[in-house]
Amino acid sequence: MNQTATTASHSRNLGLERRLAQTLEGEVRFDAFTRGRYATDASIYQIVPQGVVFPKSEADIAAALTIAAEHGVPVIARGGGTSQNGQPIGDALILDMSRHFNGIRDYDPAAGTISVAPGLVLEALNAHVRKDGLFFPVEPSTASRCTIGGMTGNNSSGARSLRYGKTVDNVIAMKALFHDGEPFALGDGFAGDNQSIRARDLMTRMLALADGHRAEIEAIFPKVQRRVGGYNLDELLPARPNLSHLLVGSEGTLAITTEATLKLSPLPTHRVMGVCHFPSFRSAMETTKAIVALGPVAVELVDNNVLVLGADIPLFVRTLADITRGQPNCLLLVEFAGDDLAALKHDLKRLDQCMADHGFTDAVVEVVEPSRQKPVWEVREACLNIMMSMKGDGKPVSFIEDCAVPLEHLADYTDAVTALFARHGTRGTWYAHASVGCLHVRPILNMKDEAGVKAMRGIAEEACELVRSFKGSYSGEHGDGISRSEFVEPMFGGPLTRAFEQVKDGFDPDNRLNPGKIVRPLRMDDRSLMRFAPGYATPIPAETALDWSDWGGLGGAVEMCNNNGTCRKMTGGTMCPSWRATQDETHLTRGRANSLRLAISGQLGPDAFTSPEMKETLDLCVSCKGCKRDCPTGVDMARMKIEFLHHYHQRHGLPRKERLIAFLPRYAPYAAKLSALMNLRDRIPLLARLSERWLGFSAKRSLPVWRRPWAQAGRTATPGEVKGDGRDLVLFGDSFNRYFERENLEAAEHVLAAGGYRLHKVEPGDGGRPLCCGRTFLSAGLVEEARSEAKRTLEALAPFVAKGARIVGLEPSCLLTFRDEFGAILPKAEVEPVASAAFLLEELLAADIKAGTTTLPLKDQAGRIAHLHGHCHQKAFAAMSAVEATLRAIPGLDVRPIESSCCGMSGAFGYGAATIDVSFAMGELALLPAVRKAGAGDLIVADGTSCRHQIHDGAGREAMHVARVLAEALEDKADQPS
Repeated sequence: MNQTATTASHSRNLGLERRLAQTLEGEVRFDAFTRGRYATDASIYQIVPQGVVFPKSEADIAAALTIAAEHGVPVIARGGGTSQNGQPIGDALILDMSRHFNGIRDYDPAAGTISVAPGLVLEALNAHVRKDGLFFPVEPSTASRCTIGGMTGNNSSGARSLRYGKTVDNVIAMKALFHDGEPFALGDGFAGDNQSIRARDLMTRMLALADGHRAEIEAIFPKVQRRVGGYNLDELLPARPNLSHLLVGSEGTLAITTEATLKLSPLPTHRVMGVCHFPSFRSAMETTKAIVALGPVAVELVDNNVLVLGADIPLFVRTLADITRGQPNCLLLVEFAGDDLAALKHDLKRLDQCMADHGFTDAVVEVVEPSRQKPVWEVREACLNIMMSMKGDGKPVSFIEDCAVPLEHLADYTDAVTALFARHGTRGTWYAHASVGCLHVRPILNMKDEAGVKAMRGIAEEACELVRSFKGSYSGEHGDGISRSEFVEPMFGGPLTRAFEQVKDGFDPDNRLNPGKIVRPLRMDDRSLMRFAPGYATPIPAETALDWSDWGGLGGAVEMCNNNGTCRKMTGGTMCPSWRATQDETHLTRGRANSLRLAISGQLGPDAFTSPEMKETLDLCVSCKGCKRDCPTGVDMARMKIEFLHHYHQRHGLPRKERLIAFLPRYAPYAAKLSALMNLRDRIPLLARLSERWLGFSAKRSLPVWRRPWAQAGRTATPGEVKGDGRDLVLFGDSFNRYFERENLEAAEHVLAAGGYRLHKVEPGDGGRPLCCGRTFLSAGLVEEARSEAKRTLEALAPFVAKGARIVGLEPSCLLTFRDEFGAILPKAEVEPVASAAFLLEELLAADIKAGTTTLPLKDQAGRIAHLHGHCHQKAFAAMSAVEATLRAIPGLDVRPIESSCCGMSGAFGYGAATIDVSFAMGELALLPAVRKAGAGDLIVADGTSCRHQIHDGAGREAMHVARVLAEALEDKADQPS
């Protein structure tokens, strides 16, 4: 039964669910939201599973297989869900191996081997062995989230396969379960009597099958390194075959892997890179073979689409500027690796000469420093996501993505495919492994349209013939799955395809494991199996509170998630802190986007969008905006949460806690006058417990201390007093610093005065309470109230900006609202002048100090260390370099950025009784341990109010705003406020 997400709300298989829940130690989920989240991978397909289990042991897996068989339900093992071709999805029971079944079983650094459970992420494996100078050298671009089980299932490769080969070349042995739960083992150490009788008899038949088709295998199997189509019968032909290699690349259709023993390689001491510039795509393809002859480890293509799109993605702008000269059409990233740095630098000179010999002079940018190479590889690894950042319904579609041809045919093959695309009225995107003739190519098609699906079928069939004519492989890296299993027979012929069917039937006679893949395939153009099935639309909600026109509507914004799973990474960047703390797909940017897409398209029922289940899905999103920056397709879940909360609270009402926080800017002037009363809660335990019970504020969390509010110095200014010489500023006093930490605003006044700026005191036009950005209202989904605050603030500030004044603020979440959400709640034309003139204190100072228009009289701080934690919004809007630059303007100060994700506080989130444990768990991932390690006399610097609060409560240290650090470093402190 081919079951799409249009039936996501169908009745549960209660008998299967009940039996699994009674038997398994791991969790069992059969609700519609969970099944919807597991209906997709990074392909175009979507098939809702029967249910999802999270096994904790081999016994759990065996029991799941047995119980599923009793109910006639197939089983599919899943890792990170990053497959490109629909491998880990189907109308089946899904085993999510990544959640719990992910340990290291045995590690022998002397022998260079490691045995791991299939759910282990590659990056985690390499982090474990790196201390011994080792690594698993098969490194796909998804290394930060792909699992070893997925890699062995697809026979993954990577950028450096030129030297290290594919996964199959690095697998020593495998343990697995047959479809009925019986264990067996294959590979080195599991020969003869060490195998089960069943496995021994089966492999005897498999060896005979391969030998019987030796002539066809030798004649028909493509003679290219990148060949992962069908089953690896060729691996059974050597005199002493490693039998486990038959399981590699089998996509979970033969057995369920429970352990893989892998061969590790020594980490090279040094790597260097040459970035080769080409004026045309064909010139790069024609030169690739000569470059490969130089002996590099990798030769990776970055095409023009990536260069153009990447230039608009904040995460990659600086890196692309660093490695490109002029306007090349495309790049080849050429890496050499070894232990002799001098020899590697000589290799770069040879590369430069090779390019010159082919007519390209001064066309190589050398990247020798490891700190520069890392971001370059991050751009290459994000090529897919960069290209998927195209807005609109037309997207680069994966189905012929990793065809591989011999290098001598590469230029002609790419020309032929480009012409093929043109015949079908489209164009393609190219990137990846030029070194082995395996270029990832995606035609741009609209898969919501029948014409786009027909074009896909036509392109697939013609591309298959092209690959055959060039003696290449139709599946070069990402496996067969749904996209390419239909083309196994055209590529390998009838006799070998029947042999593949015998392999499947020998291991899995009842077709229980991942049916429809490799043999007896599903149709690749069956629209009922696709994410955008016939009739797909996103009519919910009928009207949106925010402006989504840049994406063609809310649906277009949600659909920017391509499921590649960058948000599943556990280190580096910010996103996704709730995933890192829970490792639950529910609390992941991808999981939330899938749930939203299914809900607004009606696939989870008419009321799903404003349901409690959707609220639970978004509850742990801390609106850090890490996804806005770290997600290469720019999925902005924080903005989507505002939209959701707007509609949810309209239907269900606003809880007391959310109301208290949302309306804080409006009652704060009165509350500050009653500070003695307002501050009693933290002094009287009973009040803390009552506030937890009645309001939902955790008794374990301190509340901000109400203070006498900041009173800006000077008289109210008029726009006519602005001189327009770049020295006029309006200091925007946010509610948090104004009422709880006025010393930050006072310090900022002192620093700006010392820098020669003129500060203008601006009052609201209505003469009432202070100006507000509306952030607290947005956090509760109260868009109309936020719009009112934004309009009021713009009306007060716009006349000063028009005369040349700039707006400067201290709290990142508030000030950056000017540049972000203001444009979604008010006309962009009204917002733009003020938004473009709004800067964080450190942004303004860093820019003016660099331009030479400002100097600060700062004392030498030699011997002083400042540990810097960045607010998530500072990271999202690329402001961290300005923070560092401003602090480094202090002579002698040793600035040490803390490599951390979100602090976990996130305003109201960190105060909640229901969320405080997750809040602290986020902080414990990196920030709080780093603060505890800091010296007693070291500075802890954090510009975010929430960040400082989390550091206080979680590590017992005071963190300071940059404004205070600068103020204390000023040479003349006579006028500094106490």
